[in-house]
Amino acid sequence: MRSLYESVVLLQLIGTSLCQFPRPCANSEGLRTKECCPVWDGDGSACGALSGRGFCTEVEVSEEPHGPQYPHSGIDDRERWPLAFFNRTCRCAGNYGGVNCGECRFGYWGSKCAEYRESVRRNILTMSPPEQQKFISYLNLAKNTVSRDYVISTATRAEMGENGENPMFSDINSYDLFVWIHYYVSRDAFLGGPGNVWRDIDFAHESAAFLPWHRVYLLHWENEIRKLTGDFNFTIPYWDWRDAQSCEVCTDALMGGRSPLNPNLISPASVFSSWKVICTQPEEYNNREALCNATGEGPLLRNPGNHDANRTVRLPTTADVDFTVGLTQYETGPMDRFANMSFRNVIEGFASPTSGMAMTGQSTMHNALHVFMNGSMSSVQGSANDPIFLLHHAFIDSIYERWLRAHQPVRTNYPQANAPIGHNDRYYMVPFLPLYRNGDYFLSDKALGFEYAYLLDPGQRFVQEFLTPYLEQAQQIWQWLLGAGILGALIAAIVAALLIVARRKWKRNQRRKRATSYGERQPLLNSSSEEGSSSYQTTL
Repeated sequence: MRSLYESVVLLQLIGTSLCQFPRPCANSEGLRTKECCPVWDGDGSACGALSGRGFCTEVEVSEEPHGPQYPHSGIDDRERWPLAFFNRTCRCAGNYGGVNCGECRFGYWGSKCAEYRESVRRNILTMSPPEQQKFISYLNLAKNTVSRDYVISTATRAEMGENGENPMFSDINSYDLFVWIHYYVSRDAFLGGPGNVWRDIDFAHESAAFLPWHRVYLLHWENEIRKLTGDFNFTIPYWDWRDAQSCEVCTDALMGGRSPLNPNLISPASVFSSWKVICTQPEEYNNREALCNATGEGPLLRNPGNHDANRTVRLPTTADVDFTVGLTQYETGPMDRFANMSFRNVIEGFASPTSGMAMTGQSTMHNALHVFMNGSMSSVQGSANDPIFLLHHAFIDSIYERWLRAHQPVRTNYPQANAPIGHNDRYYMVPFLPLYRNGDYFLSDKALGFEYAYLLDPGQRFVQEFLTPYLEQAQQIWQWLLGAGILGALIAAIVAALLIVARRKWKRNQRRKRATSYGERQPLLNSSSEEGSSSYQTTL
């Protein structure tokens, strides 16, 4: 029955796309018509319209003004996303989701998307070794498997021709797809001419959308691994780095230790030592006025702890996190990296976790971990190359969850207007397809079908962090345990049989001895009588 259920879910997931760029739309026809409403195979209609799953409709973008940080208009494909590429997409009904409404919204499952299910993200350091190794193997599988559903854009929309006559898209593996997404959302804007760019632009960092955007990013990444592996119980683990003095996950058993030959490289004993990074040369792209095309650019770099200590004095502490969660306002003032007493700005790492005031020249909280890793993870655009990025951002998301639960903000607490471009409430997240508004993810993870182990109540936490790893280990070796149990039972039975035989033999020998002894003692009794003994036996 369970396999049947998982098969149904798999059918709901396979063949649909979630983000930049869905294969069915990445062609001349899609660019010419500016329509991305793929057919759902379940009924053969666009957006599953015949089954009431959704319909193809005009995209309505927010017209609210953004802040002064980006003074340009009409020069970047990400402005008023996704209109540079598509102005018609699927709008899904009820709990249906996906680019063609063939999937379910986050947290819902089943052929009718009517079943709510909650998954638990766990601390990687408390997972059993087999579970840790499974996670690493999933990462490596994603790194070596071309995405079946998505492609990336290797040129701007203008370079593809007015009517899309020159579509420029490229295949990419499932892991690097998300590296490229993180690059694309944070890259500089081309203003025309080599090196002529606008740097003060980022649709996922330095303002309000930082936390909602990365929450959706992790949910999509989780979903991609589930589709790739067929493991629909998979969740991204987190690394609780509070009070850490070193990179606790930088071991060959986990995310890769330090190479003995070069401290900037990953140990050859780790699978990550063979990984190649992409999108790590922003200055080169700017000089060529070109997008990252996902070509390999060298090995994964990491040298934790050997960073600029003046910029990041230490890793965040428990006290830092508690102070940050205690801040009552999500955004303040200019709603950028200069905001004071802003929960978002403190957790992102542009403000002090002891005073709440914005700082320049120092990196705290989220930013501190990136700087501390001192390698591929330390550059914003290429930081997702390092798989520690996932563990780190899962924990950042858990702190976001703590803040949401502590303060229970209403939707209007999220900036409606005048935030930096891409960060207002109703702005669609770049570059996701289907479309997600920032403000829609200013809500608890309970509504999205996931939870963090350390935020569970004590009983549930014991099961997730202590009992479950032991049960997983037992599950991995149950055949050996069964075999050992059977062998032990056989040995015990043989030993018991031998003891029974030996005891019976001993009893027979004892009876023979008593019989022999009785025949010898009788004359002695008579003899005692003759000698006038007053012993009990003689008198009797």
